[in-house]
Amino acid sequence: MDPMSPAYDTGPLLAIAAAAVALLLLLIIKLKLHAFLALVLVSLVTALVAKVPLGDVPDVLLSGFGTTLASVALLVGFGAMLGRMLEVSGGAQTLADTLISRFGERRAPFALGVASLLFGFPIFFDAGLVVFLPIILSVARRFGGSLLLYALPAAGAFAAMHAIVPPHPGPVTAAELLGANVGVVLLVGIPVAVLSWYVGVLPFAKWAGHRIEIPVPATFGGSAATEERAGEKDGADAPAATAPSFGVVLAMLLLPLALITLNTVVTTLQTTGSVDEDASWANLLTLIGQTPVALLITVLVSIWTLGTRGRSLADVEHLLNDALAPICAIILITGAGGMFGGVLRFTGIGTALADSLDALGLPLIFAAFVIATGLRVAQGSATVSLTTTAGLLAPAVAATDGLSEMDLVALVIAIAAGATVLSHVNDSGFWLVSRFFGMDEKTTLKTWTVMETTLGLTAFVISVVLWYVF
Repeated sequence: MDPMSPAYDTGPLLAIAAAAVALLLLLIIKLKLHAFLALVLVSLVTALVAKVPLGDVPDVLLSGFGTTLASVALLVGFGAMLGRMLEVSGGAQTLADTLISRFGERRAPFALGVASLLFGFPIFFDAGLVVFLPIILSVARRFGGSLLLYALPAAGAFAAMHAIVPPHPGPVTAAELLGANVGVVLLVGIPVAVLSWYVGVLPFAKWAGHRIEIPVPATFGGSAATEERAGEKDGADAPAATAPSFGVVLAMLLLPLALITLNTVVTTLQTTGSVDEDASWANLLTLIGQTPVALLITVLVSIWTLGTRGRSLADVEHLLNDALAPICAIILITGAGGMFGGVLRFTGIGTALADSLDALGLPLIFAAFVIATGLRVAQGSATVSLTTTAGLLAPAVAATDGLSEMDLVALVIAIAAGATVLSHVNDSGFWLVSRFFGMDEKTTLKTWTVMETTLGLTAFVISVVLWYVF
C-alpha cells in the first residue's frame, strides 16, 4: 500500500515511534505478554494514534504481516525440516566425529565449532545447542579441561549462524523488510558469520577456557547420556540404523548454496547480456536457484538420503511434522514484526525517522547497529530486535538513493550484529547456556555475554567494511 499523507509533523511522528517502541518493551519485559501479541497490539495502537483512517487499518496491518510471511514462512519451515533430517539421521554426530578425528585432540574445540557452523545453517540456535549438547559433553569428558573450551566455540557458532545467515527468521525478515536479496544475504552472510566466529568467538573461548574452570555437569551426563540417546529406539525419533557419511552430510549442507550461487551467476550473465534473458534453460536455472526452491529441493533430497535410513515414509512425515511445531511462534513473531514495520511506513513515521537521521548526520549503517543494540539490551530477543529495527529503518532505506545490493546486505548484517551483542538475563539464550553448561549468572555474564558482544562487534566491523568499501 502507498503511504498516506502524514497526520503530524516530524516531531510528533518521532514521539509516536518512540512511544510505540517503549510500549512494546513494556508489554514484553514487564507485563510478560507474548511478543506476537505485543507486536500486533502495538501495531494497531500505533496506526490509530497516527490517525490511519479506520477503514484502512485492517488492510495496513494485514499487508505488512502477509508480505513478510510470504517468504519468511517458507524459508524457516524448510530450514527446520532440513535440520530435523540432519539431526535424527545422525548427521550431527557424524559431522562432529569426523572433524574431531581429522583435526585431532588439540583442535577439538575448533572442530566442534566448525561442525556447529555447518549444522547451524538450517537449525535454530536453541535446537542446535540441544542436539549438540551430548556431543560437547562427551568430547569434554574425553579430552579434559574446562567445559568452556568446547562449549563456547560450539554455542558461538550456532549464535553466529542464527543471527546472520538465512534461512533463520531474523536475517530473512530483515532482508525482506529492507529490500535486500535473500540469496545474496545468504552468500555473503555465511563467510561473514564464519569470520565473525573465528575472530570474535574462538580466541575468547580459548582465553576463558584456560582461566575459568567449569566441570562437565553431572546432571546432563557424559558418555552415559550419549549412550542413552544412542539407545533410544521408540517411535520415529529413533536413530537411523546407519548414520550417513561425512560426505553425504556435507553435500546436504552445500546443495542449497550451490543452487543459489548458480542463480546468482546466471542472473548476472543475463543482466550483462552474456546470456539471453529469454533463454529457457537460463530461466530454469534461476528458478531452481531461488532460495525457497533451493531449500525445497534440498529437503526433498534429504528425505531420500537421510530420512529414510531405517525409517518408513510415514515415520519421516511424522518427523517433518514435529519439526514445524516449534517454529510456529517464531514465524508469527516475524510476521508481526513485518506488520509493525508496515504501519511505520504507511503512517510516514519511517520517513520522518529517515529525515531525522539525515539531519543528525548518522549514517544508516551506524543507526542500524545502535537501534538494534538498544532493542536487544531492552527486551532480549535477537529475532524481535532484528525485525523491529528493520521495520523502523525500512522507510529510511527506501528513501535513500543510490544504495547498492551490497549496501543492503551490509545493513542486514549491522542489524544482526546489534541484535547479537550484550545477551543478558532477559535473553532466553542466556539461561539456556547458563543451565546447560552448569554456570551461575555471574559466570555466564563473564563468559557468554562477553563472547556474544565480541561476536556482534566483529560482525559490525565487517558490515562497515562492506558498506564503505564494496
